[in-house]
Amino acid sequence: MSTFVPLHKVAEVNPRLKAGSLPLDAPVSFIPMSAVSELTKRIVSADARSYAEVKTGYTYFEEGDVIVAKITPCFENGKMALAYNLPHSIAFGSTEFHVFRAGEKILNSYLFHFLQSPKVQTNGAAQMKGAAGQKRVPADYYKTLQIPLPPLPEQKRIAAILDAADSMRAKRRESLHQLDLLLQSTFLDMFGDTVTNSKGWKLVSMESIVGGSFRNGLSASTHGTIEGKVLTLSSITSGRFDGSFWKSVKFDRQPSENQMLSSDTFLICRGNGNKAMVGIGVFPTNSNSEITFPDTIIASTPDKSKILPAYLQHIWASQMVRSQIIAGARTTNGTYKINQSVLSGIKFPLPPIDLQRSFATIVEAVEKQKDRLRAHLAELDTLFASLQHRAFNGEL
Repeated sequence: MSTFVPLHKVAEVNPRLKAGSLPLDAPVSFIPMSAVSELTKRIVSADARSYAEVKTGYTYFEEGDVIVAKITPCFENGKMALAYNLPHSIAFGSTEFHVFRAGEKILNSYLFHFLQSPKVQTNGAAQMKGAAGQKRVPADYYKTLQIPLPPLPEQKRIAAILDAADSMRAKRRESLHQLDLLLQSTFLDMFGDTVTNSKGWKLVSMESIVGGSFRNGLSASTHGTIEGKVLTLSSITSGRFDGSFWKSVKFDRQPSENQMLSSDTFLICRGNGNKAMVGIGVFPTNSNSEITFPDTIIASTPDKSKILPAYLQHIWASQMVRSQIIAGARTTNGTYKINQSVLSGIKFPLPPIDLQRSFATIVEAVEKQKDRLRAHLAELDTLFASLQHRAFNGEL
């Protein structure tokens, strides 16, 4: 049985660089939040800067440290990494990182796997403090965490098992990423650069293809008496529909038919604390008259004689459309919102329906392959979670 100790006893939490230890012109690695992948749990890119450029306003860490995003939604999305193969051993990055440096009694790889375990992540999310859209996990949460501390050889064995299982998951994620890149490349080849409209397609407004079909959903009411089911925003904010994100609620009135889940309905995120998620739009993969979409989602029913779902969903995620959404979003109390009027005026190129149909055929084939990969990844995720649970409960 492993001994449990407070994390701060075996690792430094947010260590500081000793004053005067680096000359101002010394090169250091620079790691912004965007350089950490929530999928692979790795640093995917690193720039070189001088110490003078980053000595204030950034977070210090070094080769071998564990970095974990502390702000929502990056923390919940699992943005963290073990800092390896940096251009320079001393690094600076986003102020939204917590940094963990393993001491003599703990391996950094073992510490890394412990910090990404579901229990640590779930409890950390519950400890977040701050206003909506700006919540952060406090450092004190980590300092008092009880971590199992087996002998170093046992830590090495556990970390190796988890590394191997995690590597299989990473390969599946990379395969999914490559398929996404394939669709992006195919879209560009068929329809050209959307920002410049390089193929000269007719520009249309969203209103011209959805008419007056914009409507908000129906959210739960504290005084409601009508039982029902409603989607949560997580069902669409990843950029693809996930029908598993719904909850049982009570409404104050019966939802109308056009507030029910339909595969013909384009669902758009109306508001979110994260500006990058506002306006994300997807089509449900299936219809379900028992599930309603909430007031935080705006829906429309596009005219399929003009535009096909596969094309609309991809053009909607393009830089051209996203820039219009971001420009039109407004914020109050840390929540960004988009309204139907702004959405109606968004413009994008509209290619011939036959070309859209050819693209939709390719998308369908690729999505089938992605579904198979996701199913296998789900199995690997279940296996990995089981291994983590056993590892940090002395059962592996």
